[in-house]
Amino acid sequence: MRLPGSDGYPDPGMECPVCRNDDSRVIDSRPADGGRAIRRRRLCPACGHRFTTYERPAPVLNVRKRNGRVEPFDSQKVRRGIAAALADRPVSENSIEDLVEMVEVAVAEMGGTIESGQIGSLVLDRLRNLDEVAYLRFASVYKDFQAGSDFERELAELEGGPVDLKG
Repeated sequence: MRLPGSDGYPDPGMECPVCRNDDSRVIDSRPADGGRAIRRRRLCPACGHRFTTYERPAPVLNVRKRNGRVEPFDSQKVRRGIAAALADRPVSENSIEDLVEMVEVAVAEMGGTIESGQIGSLVLDRLRNLDEVAYLRFASVYKDFQAGSDFERELAELEGGPVDLKG
């Protein structure tokens, strides 16, 4: 059985950099970067252009939870949290996907093991500009609001005003 990407077999989804055809053919594969990557020479059947791609394993990203437990980063968990905060809000699905992608990129740049609070902060920073109601919803869970005064304080900070809860 031949797998997509094995020599000579079309590899749907690998786009030719010249004509944008997404049906390239692998003509040569070999280890690269000391065995940490695979170098593939490809041929576009549409325009005949030859190009090289490199495959490397994705970095392992871990999250340290508040209780000290470490688990693999899961962008679907981030997406669910964002979607819950944005429920019934006038925000497009594309905006949600863009926000999740921005968080994923930021987490990948940090690398290694990151604190769950850092992920929460990344989401909050981006929600602040996207939708203030969703920001407050997410903040109420992320910052563990216990009373109405917590909402008042966060709303005052969101609006850039002084935080005065004495009335």
